[in-house]
Amino acid sequence: MEPDAEFSQAEYATAARAVVDDVLARGKLPILVGGTPLYLKTLLRGMFEGPPADWDLRKRLEEEAAGQEPGWLQKKLAAVDPAAAEKLHANDARRLIRALEVFELTGVPISEHQKHFEHVRTEAKGRVFVIDWPRERMMLRINARVDQMIAAGLVDEVDRLQATGGGLGRTARQALGYREVLEHLAGRINHKQMVDAAKTHTRQFAKRQLTWFRSLGECTFVSIFGDFDARKVAQRIYGGLWMRRKSLKL
Repeated sequence: MEPDAEFSQAEYATAARAVVDDVLARGKLPILVGGTPLYLKTLLRGMFEGPPADWDLRKRLEEEAAGQEPGWLQKKLAAVDPAAAEKLHANDARRLIRALEVFELTGVPISEHQKHFEHVRTEAKGRVFVIDWPRERMMLRINARVDQMIAAGLVDEVDRLQATGGGLGRTARQALGYREVLEHLAGRINHKQMVDAAKTHTRQFAKRQLTWFRSLGECTFVSIFGDFDARKVAQRIYGGLWMRRKSLKL
């Protein structure tokens, strides 16, 4: 995908399933690593695709939210779809706007559309593993990762991509790290504020993702203590301990 391209949840599901089918057709077992629980849930249970994006409507909602107090989008969604509003974080503007968009375009809350996909697929239980770091250690790893990205030239990368070809599309501009760098390049925050914001937003995102993972019954949490040994983790999982418990402590 080019940096100026849009990439939706539905497009991800189509692309990922094509790869999975190809691997299976060759008699191999596909292993998916990384990604967000929203996209994982799409692969496990399918998704409500809903109406196509209405960019004019999204722009209007974004502009209205910009002039309101924090949490306005969530309150607006709660008025028409309290179930969806309860599941979404107040800062998750993209998904809040999508939920409002679906309601405006279909007249039916997105939570109603999605009910069909809320059931755990029992055949998938025990086949999804979440590396569960101690909270403090995870936060330190996030901070170190952001520092590494900046040191490796993230600011120059974003600046260069903005100036070439089609620039950055909506999907790329919303990515963690990119959006903070864009704020810095626009002169709205200084370098330190950029780094601090990227760390804070990534830590907040990680906490929300863990909540999502815990809501998926297919997931087995693999708790990590001490030094991380990838081979040991893989061996314990492969050894079948996950069949007897919903959490592994390594």
